[in-house]
Amino acid sequence: MDYIQSLNHLLQPTIKYDITVLDLFAGCGGLALGFEAAGFPTIGFDKNKDCCETYQNNLDGVCHQQELTIDTQFPTVDVIVGGPPCQPFSVSGEQKGLKDSRDGFPIFVKAVQTLRPSIFLIENVRGLLYRNKWYFDEIREELSQCGYQVDYQLINASQYGVPQKRQRVFIVGHRGGYSFPRKSQRLITAGDALQEMARQIPENAKFLTASMDEYVAKYEKASSCKVPRDLHLDKPSRTLTCRNLAGATGDMMRVRLTDGRRRRLTVREAARLQSFPDWFEFSGNEISQFNQIGNAVPPLLAYQFARSIAKYLSLAEMPEPKILNSKQPKQLSLLLE
Repeated sequence: MDYIQSLNHLLQPTIKYDITVLDLFAGCGGLALGFEAAGFPTIGFDKNKDCCETYQNNLDGVCHQQELTIDTQFPTVDVIVGGPPCQPFSVSGEQKGLKDSRDGFPIFVKAVQTLRPSIFLIENVRGLLYRNKWYFDEIREELSQCGYQVDYQLINASQYGVPQKRQRVFIVGHRGGYSFPRKSQRLITAGDALQEMARQIPENAKFLTASMDEYVAKYEKASSCKVPRDLHLDKPSRTLTCRNLAGATGDMMRVRLTDGRRRRLTVREAARLQSFPDWFEFSGNEISQFNQIGNAVPPLLAYQFARSIAKYLSLAEMPEPKILNSKQPKQLSLLLE
């Protein structure tokens, strides 16, 4: 059993706990898939129709299509997770912070204040720790006043079994005693994830034209890029984003074939690099599917956070990730060691 076979086996909704996870700004369900595979039932909320359809077509939980506000009523739960959108607080903007109704963080904070879960998890962009550190401090203070110990780590997904160098900040609010997941001992490469896909020409493949090749060359020269930004199969992928998946830019994700031609990634290839199993299908047109993948939390990383939260809640006696149950296929160690 190779990497993707192990992923397909591991990331299956397998509900065994009666503690429901509320997933705010759920997207297509990357976080929810990880939590359902770890045993938690989920309820999602997102305003995007395609995201909600993808969530409900693949997961056990229901995703409510709804524009969220600070007045939205949520069901009582013991765990809240989510990736609040954070576009409004640019340095050039008014910087209203938690008073800015366009931002998703006030909604998440209000949900925590109202529901008082045992634990919550927030995923967000790394810039929250740097350019917008003032806002991050405001969020932590507000959540700490609710009685939580608020810890955070800048996580690189490639250090947790995901074949992608994706840095995101993860914030966990708990009552004491929570431990973040342990790092993996093995890097999974883009080649491990894509396997034969990287050498094939799929139906309706989109090749870079001569003019696009010229544009890419100019882009890489202007950005002082020393190593071509093609997909390198011997290492984890660079970060997948909506822009480099769906947008025709010099930074686009592309595969170089043995004959020298370059083609853009397919939806399924992008999904594998984001650690979605092959059985997971995305709704909507191609651009919508790429956007769903680019915005998602890698399900395998979400699964490891779900395991750590289950351990924190004492729902199960859980071994360390590198220790396998004797009934599990040995190859699953590739994902967690």
